[in-house]
Order: sequence, then structure tokens, then C-alpha cells
Amino acid sequence: MKALCWEGINDVRVQDVPDPQLLNDQDMILKVRLSTVCGSDLHLLTGHIPFMQAGDVIGHEFMGEVVEVGPGVTRHRPGDRVVVCSFIVCGRCWYCRNELYSLCDNTNTNPAITQHLWGADPGGIFGYSHAMGGFRGSHAEYVRVPFADHTAIPIPDAVDDMSALFASDSAPTGWMGADLGGVKQGDVVAVWGSGAVGQMAARAAQLLGAERVLVIDRFDYRLRQAELAFGVETINYAETSVGDALLEATGGRGPDVCIEAVGCEAHSTGPQHVYDQVKSKLKLETDRPIAVREAIYNCRKGGSVFVLGVFTGVVDKFPLGALMNKGLTVRGAQQHGQRYIPMLLDRIASGELTTSHLATHVMPLSEGARGYELFKKKEDDCVRSVFRL
Repeated sequence: MKALCWEGINDVRVQDVPDPQLLNDQDMILKVRLSTVCGSDLHLLTGHIPFMQAGDVIGHEFMGEVVEVGPGVTRHRPGDRVVVCSFIVCGRCWYCRNELYSLCDNTNTNPAITQHLWGADPGGIFGYSHAMGGFRGSHAEYVRVPFADHTAIPIPDAVDDMSALFASDSAPTGWMGADLGGVKQGDVVAVWGSGAVGQMAARAAQLLGAERVLVIDRFDYRLRQAELAFGVETINYAETSVGDALLEATGGRGPDVCIEAVGCEAHSTGPQHVYDQVKSKLKLETDRPIAVREAIYNCRKGGSVFVLGVFTGVVDKFPLGALMNKGLTVRGAQQHGQRYIPMLLDRIASGELTTSHLATHVMPLSEGARGYELFKKKEDDCVRSVFRL
């Protein structure tokens, strides 16, 4: 079968790989219909996540049709349409039973790597390096889905394929940021990043009762999309002081909840961007925490900051003093998708949540390298490249 594979830094290619096979009785084989790139995939291309091997199939946000199931699968059968969460979960460990699905104890097959890096191993992810299990990714004609009854979720008939695609990762990640960030009725919420996850976080904040939602980015086409889709307020940080704008919007207090949806390769127009670039190139820090710093500095006293962007290791100049003295609550997580995906599919079916507008560039898998180039370089107003198989 054809698949898009990582071959080295900034090098992805479509090539032939062996068809997947059932390995365990709870596996199923999925024929992929749609798979999209994600901002966190770019960390694989740039080398921020170094545990890749040539020939690894990438991609982790996808939906498709069931073609084969193992004897232990009871929830799905051939012909079903399903969306697959990017995190593989067993459904029965302590973390899964407590709906902390991305922390599953039983699905990362290479736990020693992340135990050394982070002190513990989270769950396995499709197509996201050998540190996260070494599973084949979704930019392929077929994918083996382990623990299928818990990792895949049926798609209601009222939800089209493209809308369901973003319930795999972007929508539940964004919703989690607003939910675990504690958004409540009447809050002012600021979201750093107007990509797919940032837009989903902004919409989640609205649906959870926020009075005002402000989205921060430097690309006007992404800010326009968020404004048109959801009616949020926008701040272009290349043109406006973020701190001044947020103080003005909140009567001088700052936002109640700040959601960081940028991650370890954050950009800035200020000197902190040069500082973090130099430090990362010298291997004195692994990630650029610019958006996290801004969120902590600009959040109101006693407010909440939630980190959705992917970070890999260590950062410098973390504002611990601001965090402590302002009385902030700071949380972060990879998505606990199975907690949210069924509810999000229902909201999509009812028209309360729209997601398909995120797919700005739909192309065949054979154009996978071009899709990643457009997405990485933000060319042609690309918000998400989607591969149709």
C-alpha cells in the first residue's frame, strides 16, 4: 500500500509499505478515507522530536471505514464509519477508568524513552515517533487500530466525513483546553494560536459560556477564518500589543482563562524570539515557550492557564515568580479524546460546532509532500492540508 513516510529532517515521501495485519484480537484494520496534517506533526519534520526512523509512516488525525476486525472487537464491524482518536487507549487501566486517556498505562510500547525524559510514559500515538510507541501513522491507505473498541468511535449518520475528521484530534484537544482550563459563564478567554486547535478551543469556550473570546495570531487569514466561523475577537500580535489589548478588553484585569495552542516552536516579533532561537540552536533549551510566557504574564490574578501546544523537553526563563505570586492555576495535557469525541460528534450533528472549514487544502496522498510544505510555510492561506484516500 501507499503511505507518506518520514525520511529525514524536512523530508517526507510517498512510498510503498507492507499492508497492516491484525496482531491482537482487539485490533481492527481501517481503510483511511481522510487524514489531516497537524501542527504537532511539524515537530517531527524539524527534528524537535528526535525519535524517528527512516520509513516511519506519519499522521495521527484521521477517519475511515472498518474493513476487518479481530475476534475481541465488539463495538465495530466491517463497513462502519469511525473516527480514530490520535491516542491509543486500552480502556481498562487506572488512567483510562479515570478518563485520563492520553496517560494510558498499556499502549506505549517503548516506555523507557519517555520515562527517562519526563519521569513517566504517556499512552501511544499513531505516527508520532518511537518515543510514543512507534505505531504506523494515518497518512496511509490502511491502518491497524489497536484496542479498537476504545480507540475508535462510531460516526453518526448526520456527520459528514470531513466534519468527523477533526473530531479525531483538533476538536477534542481544543475542547479539553477550555474544559480543564475551567471556562465558565461570563468569563473572558484568550487563546494563543488561530490554527485548528486554537479555533476549536475558542469555540469550546463560547459554548461553555464565555462572554468574550479573543484569539491571538500573526496570520490575518487564520484570524479572519476564526472571526468568520465563530465571531470571536482577534488580535494580530505583529501589529498590536497583546498585553495592552487584553487589559483594555478586561477592564484592566486580564483574561480569566488563557489557553496556549501554539507549542514548542512559538514565534514572536520581540527579542524573546531571537533569545529562544539562539538557546534552542545551542541545545541549551529544547522548546520555545514564548506563548506560554505571554499567557502567564497576561492572565488575571487568580486566573487559569492551560497549555495545549506540544512541548518536548526543557525551557528557559519560565516565569515561575509570576505564576506563584499571581496565584495562577497552570495545567497542561495531551488530549483525553475518548472523554470528548462522542459529545463533539453530537454537537457537530446538531450544527452547534463546525469543523469542515478547517480543511483549506484537500489533495490526494500522492501530493503529501506538497501538503506538508504548504502547511509548514503557511503558503496559499493554508490552515490544514487534508489527504483524501
